[in-house]
Amino acid sequence: MGRVGTPQRRDTRQRRAVLGALTNYEAFRSAQDIHAAVRSGGEAVGLATVYRSLQLLADAGEVDVLRDDSGELLYRRCADRGHHHHVVCRSCGTAVEVKSDAVGRWATTVAEEHGFTEVEHWVEVFGTCAKCARHTS
Repeated sequence: MGRVGTPQRRDTRQRRAVLGALTNYEAFRSAQDIHAAVRSGGEAVGLATVYRSLQLLADAGEVDVLRDDSGELLYRRCADRGHHHHVVCRSCGTAVEVKSDAVGRWATTVAEEHGFTEVEHWVEVFGTCAKCARHTS
């Protein structure tokens, strides 16, 4: 997701542990899942610290944030720190980062048609990945 500027952040062992917990997953994960993974890796860290770390990492463009159907925020390590969108599997949560200049042009055009300026946009596409589709057929 696009960010305006990149805030300075201290590189703490807790933030390194949070990033490490996200490294091997393609799916978005909850803060609670990330907290459990960090703790199971032997790091003594509180849930509030995990939330703060995730927010700082998201502000720095290192972590993507997605709100699920229930309103819970989910997190995923960015493979691409530039502006991008996601295609997300509804079943397993696997996410693929995609770039699309066409989406940006469309968002700008629609906004301008309605008198809006300083346009930002985030697009998430949800569906069923090929692996999950094979298992449900």
